[in-house]
Amino acid sequence: MGRSKNSRRHEAATEAVVEAVDGGLAELIPDRDRARAWTLLIDGAPQSHVDLDDPAYLSFEYQRRLGHVIDLVAPPGRPVQAVHLGGGALTLARYVAATRPRSTQQVVERDGPLLQLVRRELPLDRNARIRVRSTDAREGLAKVPDGWADLVIADVFSGARTPAHLTSTEFLDEVRRALRPGGWYAANLADGPPLAHLRGQIATAAARFPELALVADPTVLRGKRFGNAVLVAADHPLPVADLTRRAASDPHPGRVEHGRNLTDFTGGATPVTDAAAVASPAPPASVFR
Repeated sequence: MGRSKNSRRHEAATEAVVEAVDGGLAELIPDRDRARAWTLLIDGAPQSHVDLDDPAYLSFEYQRRLGHVIDLVAPPGRPVQAVHLGGGALTLARYVAATRPRSTQQVVERDGPLLQLVRRELPLDRNARIRVRSTDAREGLAKVPDGWADLVIADVFSGARTPAHLTSTEFLDEVRRALRPGGWYAANLADGPPLAHLRGQIATAAARFPELALVADPTVLRGKRFGNAVLVAADHPLPVADLTRRAASDPHPGRVEHGRNLTDFTGGATPVTDAAAVASPAPPASVFR
């Protein structure tokens, strides 16, 4: 007896999708534990995870931490205006749309072929107010109106490294311009021992924002392994207790540093300017094994 069209479609959906994009070889790998969920890899490095049936589900550790920030920017259900620098599989934009309907969002992703792949294979909800631009993150940010955003999230990697021009005080001047009074900035940073890049990024943010917090795995903060850290910055006091509680409840608990402890953590690092900026360090090959 022949297979039905629906069964063939389900079978096809379990096959990986592999295509060349500007950033390298993109792979969409089906999640065997969730019916319509996929992991995006670029040149073997995991970038994003999306569950089309449950876009509020955040699988990756760093994305859950950014999700905590989103949840603290505004209560569930209250629309926000958000800018996402770096698109990947549009995971966080989907999260905002699912948890805060009627939100207005802008996504800036330089890799046009990657966007085409993601939008074809992992289509967005038609009711989501998400505008996607295929351009450089800093150029796209420059087009955001003054004071437009409640939240700017930077999650930009090229070859697993954050480009140099997105690590400077001049870049953060553009972020501040785009944020409304009371707005938030959050960045996904990656570093390993001796954590020179991470310390420099904290010093850079401190030169432009009076309030900072950092969320990371304690082993990363101790310089024991390469990993991600989420930096949060604002002009207003941050809800550190709430952020700490949420990070501690994750499957892989994170630690929150702020205030004097965070200042001490920088170890005298100085702010990074455009003239001296370099890309973040490349992760060791063992990270993705």
